[in-house]
This record gives sequence, structure tokens and C-alpha cells, in this order.
Amino acid sequence: MGKPFGIPVYVSWTWFIVAALITWVIGGRVQTMLPELDQTVAYAVAFVFAVLLYVSVLLHELAHSVLAKAYGLPVRRITLYLLGGVSEIEKEPPTPGKEFMIAAAGPALSLGLGGIGLAADVYLFNGGDILEVLVWQLWVANLIVGVFNLLPGLPLDGGRMLRAGVWKLTRRPVTGTVAAAWGGRVLAVLLVVSPFAMAMMSGQEVDYPGLLWPLVLASFIWMGASQSLSAARIRARIPQVNARALARRAIPVTAETPLSEALRQAAEQRAGALVVVDHEGRPLAIVNEAAVQATPEHRRPWVNVGSMAKSLEPSLVLAADLVGESLIDAMRETPAGEYLLVERGGEIYGVLATADVNRVFTGV
Repeated sequence: MGKPFGIPVYVSWTWFIVAALITWVIGGRVQTMLPELDQTVAYAVAFVFAVLLYVSVLLHELAHSVLAKAYGLPVRRITLYLLGGVSEIEKEPPTPGKEFMIAAAGPALSLGLGGIGLAADVYLFNGGDILEVLVWQLWVANLIVGVFNLLPGLPLDGGRMLRAGVWKLTRRPVTGTVAAAWGGRVLAVLLVVSPFAMAMMSGQEVDYPGLLWPLVLASFIWMGASQSLSAARIRARIPQVNARALARRAIPVTAETPLSEALRQAAEQRAGALVVVDHEGRPLAIVNEAAVQATPEHRRPWVNVGSMAKSLEPSLVLAADLVGESLIDAMRETPAGEYLLVERGGEIYGVLATADVNRVFTGV
């Protein structure tokens, strides 16, 4: 839909479902508030409200994204969808303070829009016309969005703020994520249980049709919190990712070497990888393990290793002393099956296979 501040904005097809639902629900309310309006006009006003509400949601997400970019964090895109919007920030904030500020920016903007709308409703638009109805609906909606997002549980903004606080106190971002994710799970349960508790306290029957929206929100929050817990478990293993420890011993072979002979040499020297070098020993390519396994054994004497190798781009050559987040970032920049590990002097240390790194996280 455009690239405000250089950030691509996409609208999911699910937005049309919400726009139709909002138009249907708000259209009846507009008719009640302005009975003199024709039904078609009332529903047109409701549709305009649906569009303006999502403009407000877009501004909410832009507040997150623009501040993230100001902190040097890349933002892939903003997507407006069924339950609002999401900003895809590609890297975690480096400090709890920046995490807190980025998370707080969205609710702050929504509450600011709500306050501006309230002031306009009180002092400027009090004629009981279409404009006042739109302004009233918008400031109430922004107030609800702002307050709801401040609830302390992931994936809501309040959950990210809670995460930042726990991170600051414990100096462990993973601990902050776990605490905020469990906060999200508690919120999800409360959203489902509250209507029943309120019905029991008031002595009224449960409004079962009215449970639909709380159930949708609770499901969204529960799934988001669960994903955050899974991500926290994965991130806890990142310090275990060590290029030297995970490297496979590699032997150098020339491109003309038959595959069967190269594999024989590798088995003899207990090596787990093959690096194609020129006649002066400079690395040129890495033999692809998947291609080797796909080659039938009876054909291996007739296939040269050069045909099984992937040329070494500069981004596929990594320092052997990379560990943790630095190693993951280097691999993320250029996804591949194998990487050549070299010492600081340029000597070949070994080959790092992505499959071996994945096993650290899966426990296989």
C-alpha cells in the first residue's frame, strides 16, 4: 500500500473480513445515533470508520517501526490483518531500555490519538452530526487499542514492556521473555474466564454469542505467548553455538579428483567435509553433502568433485572463532548448507554445516 518512512506496508485479505464486520456492527449503531440518516449512508459512515480505524492502527505500528529504525534496527514490513497490525522488526533491540521505548511507542501514539479525538469531540464537534459520530467512535477505539496493548503479556506491547523490565532486573533477556510469555497466557485465560465470572457475580446468564470476540483474542494471545516461549527456549541455546566446536574436519581436494577417491581420502583421515582447492591450495568451493548423498555409489568413480561443489562467495567464508549471536547473524546474512571456516591468517580450519547448527536447537 506504500512505503512510509521507507517501510513497506501490506494489507492482508483478512482485513476485508474485519472491515465488513465493523461496517455491519457500527452501521446499526450509527443509525441509532443518527436516525435521520438513510440506511445506505449509515453503513457508508461505518465503512469510513473501519478504514480510519486501520489508519490509526497503521500509525500505531509506524510508531514502533520508525523508532526501531532510529535505533538502527531494520524493519522488514508492516502488515495490517484480522486482529490489527504487526511490525516485522528483524533484530532484537540491544538493550532493555530500547526494547521498552519501542514497545511503548505504539500504545503512547494510540492514547495520544484518543486524547486528541476526545478534545476535538468536546470542543470542536458537538453538533450531533456524522463528523462528531466518527470522531467519537475513533477516539474511543484508539483509547481501547492503547489500553489493551498495555496489558502485561506477550505478544502485546505491554508484554514487551514487561519483558524489558525483567530483562533490566535480571540482565537476562530470556528470563524476561519467559515472564512476559506466561503473563500472556494468564491474560488469555482471564479473557475467557472473565465473562463467566461476571455473569455469576451479577446473577445473569452468560452471553454466549458475545464470547466469540474474547475467544478470538484469547486464542491470538495464547498462541503468541506460546511462540514466544518456544523462541526463548531456542535463544537460550544460542551461546552453545560455537563454530570451532561444530566444525567438521575438511580435507582439500582438486576439482578433477573422482568423488569416490575423495570420499576414500576423507574416510581415511576421518574428515567430514571436502573443500575444492586450486593447485596452490587456495580454497575455491565446498563439496555439497546433499549432492554427494544423492549420487549412486556405482557412479562415484566417474564423477569429479568439482561438479558437486558450490563456489565460495566471500559471505560463505566465516571466521572460525565466531560464537553465539555473531555466528547466527553471519549465517543468516547468506543462508547456505555449508560454510568454510578459516583462521585469522586465512588457513582452512574446517567446514560448518547448517544441519549441525540446527541440531543444537532441536536437540537431535
